[in-house]
Amino acid sequence: QVQLVESGGGLVQVGDSLRLSCVASGRTFSRDAMGWFRQAPGKEREFVAAINCRDGQTAYVASLKGRFSISRDNAENTVYLQMSSLKPEDTGVYYCVDTGFATVRVPTAANEYHNWGPGTQVIVSS
Repeated sequence: QVQLVESGGGLVQVGDSLRLSCVASGRTFSRDAMGWFRQAPGKEREFVAAINCRDGQTAYVASLKGRFSISRDNAENTVYLQMSSLKPEDTGVYYCVDTGFATVRVPTAANEYHNWGPGTQVIVSS
């Protein structure tokens, strides 16, 4: 059974940095695409970043590129989201996602990811 477990969330101040981790288990992820979505209170869930675990190709929502960086460690079945210069609008629940199958793409749509973690809360306080 596929399992994604996020960690690294918490309460931080404006301008701080955080690194989220997602440990995957249950299958081989080295050819999947994995990524992060987030949902702020009262808002729609939105795409943040994704990475193709096979070749490292990445995709970001334009508004976050430059502050957020996604990476992966295939040997550890782990995907990271490095977040810097955090703002109050970055507050939300961050979900790790996995396509569930090998792909050459880096999807940005939620319905292309079949496996989701339970989420980790990030609160950026001003």
